[in-house]
Amino acid sequence: MVAAGSQRHPILRHRHLLGWLYAGRARARHGAHAGHGGTAWWKVLCLTGVDYFSTLGYQPGIAFLAAGLLSPVATLLLVLVTVFGALPVYRRVAEQSPHGEGSLAMLEHLLPRWRGKLVVLCLLGFLATDFIITITLSAADAAAHTAENPWAPAVLHHRLGLTLLLVAFIGALFVRGFHEAIGLAVILVAVYLALNLVTIVAGLAAVLRHGAIVDDWWPALLRAHGSPAAMAGAALLVFPKLALGLSGFETGVAVMPLVRGEANDAPERPAGRIRNTRRLLATAVLIMSVFLIGSSVVTSVLIPAEEFRAATPDRPAGKANGRALAYLAHAQLGELFGTLYDLSTIAILWFAGASALAGLLTVVPRYLPRYGMAPEWAQARRPLVLAITTIGLGITWLFDADVDAQGGAYATGVLVLMSSAAGAVALAAWRQRQRARWAFTAIVLVFAYTTVANVIERPEGIKIASFFIVTIVATSFGSRVLRSTELRTTHVTLDETAEAFLAALAPLGPLQIIANRRDGGDAEEYEREGRAKRESHHLPAATPVVFFEVRVQDASDFSGVLRVSGVRVGDHRVLRADSPAVPNAIAAFLLHVRQRTGAIPHVYFGWTHGNPMLFLIKYVAFGEGDIAPVTHEVLRQAEPDPARRPVVHIGG
Repeated sequence: MVAAGSQRHPILRHRHLLGWLYAGRARARHGAHAGHGGTAWWKVLCLTGVDYFSTLGYQPGIAFLAAGLLSPVATLLLVLVTVFGALPVYRRVAEQSPHGEGSLAMLEHLLPRWRGKLVVLCLLGFLATDFIITITLSAADAAAHTAENPWAPAVLHHRLGLTLLLVAFIGALFVRGFHEAIGLAVILVAVYLALNLVTIVAGLAAVLRHGAIVDDWWPALLRAHGSPAAMAGAALLVFPKLALGLSGFETGVAVMPLVRGEANDAPERPAGRIRNTRRLLATAVLIMSVFLIGSSVVTSVLIPAEEFRAATPDRPAGKANGRALAYLAHAQLGELFGTLYDLSTIAILWFAGASALAGLLTVVPRYLPRYGMAPEWAQARRPLVLAITTIGLGITWLFDADVDAQGGAYATGVLVLMSSAAGAVALAAWRQRQRARWAFTAIVLVFAYTTVANVIERPEGIKIASFFIVTIVATSFGSRVLRSTELRTTHVTLDETAEAFLAALAPLGPLQIIANRRDGGDAEEYEREGRAKRESHHLPAATPVVFFEVRVQDASDFSGVLRVSGVRVGDHRVLRADSPAVPNAIAAFLLHVRQRTGAIPHVYFGWTHGNPMLFLIKYVAFGEGDIAPVTHEVLRQAEPDPARRPVVHIGG
């Protein structure tokens, strides 16, 4: 007894572990659509704000490293691009995707079939770069704020170790179970913005008290650049390095299902939700614009340039590196206020990483399962969290928890997504011949320039994005091949004529079906095909048959409803359907017939001749190929009992 129990124990433990890992699979599949009651738009603003507003923790320092004393001018350019470029684009995205699909879905619709899906898969690689670097960058900056606080114990001064711990803690939180706490986001954003407001106002007051500081700053700019026009040109050149200040828009439209609309909103086009989401985006831009300009002025004027320096092998980073406003909070308002500012910044940066992880858990199930490109484990929350956390830990180690080093990768993800959104809006405007199409084309060019310049300046971002793209595409297509023989049909519907055919033939015995690839669709074709199949399969002439034809509309789709229509062509009964794959559709229809009639149907095919590998490629890519054996394999997987399985015949 003991020996037998000891043999079973590891198996039971293995099954228990698998059950625990896959416990959240159903929620992962439907989480994007389940349990979302309406929430006031300003509360949802705070949920997106933990990502967007948290960039104030490191954006002023990055701006000074990029532009030096010119950072207020460069930041003003960033604000202008945000207000007149990003905001109009995402207002259109919100209008076209009110259910949170975002710009990826717009491109999927504008570029149909495999072309659109390949574009989406590539953009998912950049989205993964954006969201995962959000996790690691935010954790690294939170660790920097902790280490620089004068009251922090020595054990917290190890930035890499603390960052790894913060990333692991986010993953552990989601493995256990995480619910997006909008109430917590409201508190974090309110406290954080209030402390930033106090810090910036105190800094502006210091600037006004010491007018000589400004007097020194402006002549220094003129000496460096010669004229205001030259300053604008220089700001344009360094603008791509400030692209982190554009983050947050894609998240803003992704959470649209949370936004409360109006009672009379139509489900397909909720006008109230669209209007409130636009209000959310405009308010976020207004708040962030004020804080960006104010923070760039006070930090560039009041903080010595050497305090912004990045870390080198010879010397540590300056005290304002990655935490310029925190530096001012301590210097202008004392250690107690500075510590409160640090705690608030650490909290919102940590929650920004949690928000990014929640976004990934929403986006991956939204697209890949629909394409048939999600491995089994990717449809469950816990394995996906473990994979993302492992990647985050690796990236943190690779970049040594350096905020500046990760900025390029983050900016690449953000800019590519914004460029794709602008491209989708411009393409839609051109197809509809809207008056704004030239304006949106100009916005595309601005974002394209910014993206290319950022990639040239900091190629590590495109390298990381390429890794994610290759991984997602390879995994997705591998999964699609492995799952190609699934039934793939959610349910089958028949029109009145098809129902009448089934009702008339069911009492005569098992349904005899001839699979036909329609050519001319005339009576002569069905007479010829019927005679050939009867001869090759020895079907008596008196046995009634029905022809079944499947037309492939979009082979890039994976699953859907199989709608069967009936038509009479001469004396012949013909059933027709559209599907992404012919064998799977035939198998689904056969199982439906068995369920409806209680008898095992038979289907008859002719032999196909050609290279089996070419047939395999044709089936995976175009939904056709060597149909008969694939139909049998789909039926074998769907019905393990041979006695209840529909019968497949292959003849000459």
